[in-house]
Amino acid sequence: MNRRKRLNKTRARRRFRVGNRVRGTAARPRLTVFRSHRHIYVQLVDDEAGRTLCASSTRALGDTYGGTIDHAKRVGAAIAEKALSLNVQQVKFDRGAYRYHGRVRALADAAREKGLEF
Repeated sequence: MNRRKRLNKTRARRRFRVGNRVRGTAARPRLTVFRSHRHIYVQLVDDEAGRTLCASSTRALGDTYGGTIDHAKRVGAAIAEKALSLNVQQVKFDRGAYRYHGRVRALADAAREKGLEF
Protein backbone atom coordinates (compact mmCIF):
# COMPACT_ATOMS: atom_id res chain seq x y z
CA MET A 1 0.00 0.00 0.00
CA ASN A 2 1.44 3.33 -0.97
CA ARG A 3 1.84 6.19 1.48
CA ARG A 4 -1.09 8.29 0.24
CA LYS A 5 -3.62 5.46 0.56
CA ARG A 6 -2.38 4.66 4.03
CA LEU A 7 -2.69 8.31 5.13
CA ASN A 8 -6.20 8.59 3.68
CA LYS A 9 -7.25 5.41 5.48
CA THR A 10 -5.83 6.69 8.75
CA ARG A 11 -7.52 10.06 8.28
CA ALA A 12 -10.90 8.44 7.53
CA ARG A 13 -10.67 6.23 10.63
CA ARG A 14 -9.82 9.23 12.79
CA ARG A 15 -12.69 11.29 11.32
CA PHE A 16 -15.26 8.57 12.04
CA ARG A 17 -13.89 7.94 15.52
CA VAL A 18 -14.16 11.62 16.43
CA GLY A 19 -17.48 12.12 14.63
CA ASN A 20 -19.20 9.27 16.44
CA ARG A 21 -18.55 10.93 19.79
CA VAL A 22 -19.29 14.55 18.91
CA ARG A 23 -22.87 15.64 18.20
CA GLY A 24 -24.07 19.22 18.50
CA THR A 25 -27.29 20.39 20.12
CA ALA A 26 -28.98 23.78 20.27
CA ALA A 27 -27.60 24.38 23.76
CA ARG A 28 -24.12 23.11 22.90
CA PRO A 29 -23.43 23.18 19.16
CA ARG A 30 -20.54 21.48 17.41
CA LEU A 31 -17.56 23.65 16.43
CA THR A 32 -16.27 21.90 13.32
CA VAL A 33 -12.96 22.63 11.60
CA PHE A 34 -11.95 22.16 7.98
CA ARG A 35 -8.36 22.83 7.05
CA SER A 36 -7.14 23.15 3.49
CA HIS A 37 -3.65 24.01 2.31
CA ARG A 38 -4.51 27.67 1.77
CA HIS A 39 -7.31 28.39 4.25
CA ILE A 40 -9.02 27.28 7.45
CA TYR A 41 -12.79 27.20 7.95
CA VAL A 42 -14.95 26.75 11.09
CA GLN A 43 -18.69 26.38 11.62
CA LEU A 44 -21.06 26.15 14.55
CA VAL A 45 -23.52 23.37 13.75
CA ASP A 46 -26.72 22.31 15.50
CA ASP A 47 -26.99 18.64 14.48
CA GLU A 48 -30.47 18.17 15.94
CA ALA A 49 -31.96 20.89 13.74
CA GLY A 50 -29.52 20.21 10.92
CA ARG A 51 -28.42 23.80 10.45
CA THR A 52 -25.32 25.96 10.63
CA LEU A 53 -25.57 28.71 13.24
CA CYS A 54 -22.55 30.74 12.10
CA ALA A 55 -19.27 30.32 10.26
CA SER A 56 -15.93 31.99 9.80
CA SER A 57 -12.86 31.45 7.67
CA THR A 58 -9.70 33.10 6.51
CA ARG A 59 -11.47 33.83 3.23
CA ALA A 60 -14.29 35.59 5.07
CA LEU A 61 -11.71 37.70 6.89
CA GLY A 62 -10.32 38.80 3.53
CA ASP A 63 -7.00 36.97 3.61
CA THR A 64 -5.58 35.94 0.25
CA TYR A 65 -3.58 33.25 2.00
CA GLY A 66 -4.66 31.87 5.36
CA GLY A 67 -2.48 28.84 5.96
CA THR A 68 -0.58 30.01 9.03
CA ILE A 69 -1.05 29.72 12.77
CA ASP A 70 -1.59 33.48 13.05
CA HIS A 71 -4.47 33.29 10.59
CA ALA A 72 -5.98 30.36 12.50
CA LYS A 73 -5.89 32.43 15.70
CA ARG A 74 -7.77 35.24 13.97
CA VAL A 75 -10.44 32.80 12.75
CA GLY A 76 -10.78 31.29 16.24
CA ALA A 77 -11.29 34.72 17.76
CA ALA A 78 -13.83 35.64 15.06
CA ILE A 79 -15.94 32.50 15.55
CA ALA A 80 -15.89 33.00 19.32
CA GLU A 81 -17.22 36.55 18.95
CA LYS A 82 -19.98 35.37 16.60
CA ALA A 83 -20.92 32.52 18.97
CA LEU A 84 -21.06 34.82 21.98
CA SER A 85 -23.29 37.21 20.05
CA LEU A 86 -25.68 34.26 19.56
CA ASN A 87 -25.56 33.57 23.34
CA VAL A 88 -23.59 30.35 22.81
CA GLN A 89 -20.88 29.88 25.41
CA GLN A 90 -20.34 26.12 25.41
CA VAL A 91 -19.49 24.13 22.30
CA LYS A 92 -18.24 20.68 21.41
CA PHE A 93 -14.99 20.82 19.45
CA ASP A 94 -14.93 18.63 16.34
CA ARG A 95 -11.43 18.50 14.95
CA GLY A 96 -12.51 16.09 12.25
CA ALA A 97 -9.69 14.09 10.74
CA TYR A 98 -7.01 16.52 11.87
CA ARG A 99 -4.67 15.97 14.77
CA TYR A 100 -4.91 18.48 17.60
CA HIS A 101 -1.78 20.48 16.90
CA GLY A 102 -0.63 23.35 14.73
CA ARG A 103 -3.40 25.40 13.14
CA VAL A 104 -6.21 23.39 14.73
CA ARG A 105 -4.80 23.87 18.21
CA ALA A 106 -4.14 27.58 17.62
CA LEU A 107 -7.74 28.06 16.51
CA ALA A 108 -9.07 26.25 19.58
CA ASP A 109 -6.84 28.19 21.96
CA ALA A 110 -7.89 31.53 20.47
CA ALA A 111 -11.57 30.60 20.75
CA ARG A 112 -11.06 29.64 24.40
CA GLU A 113 -9.29 32.92 25.12
CA LYS A 114 -12.25 34.87 23.73
CA GLY A 115 -14.68 33.06 26.04
CA LEU A 116 -15.86 29.81 24.45
CA GLU A 117 -15.89 26.76 26.71
CA PHE A 118 -15.08 23.27 25.46
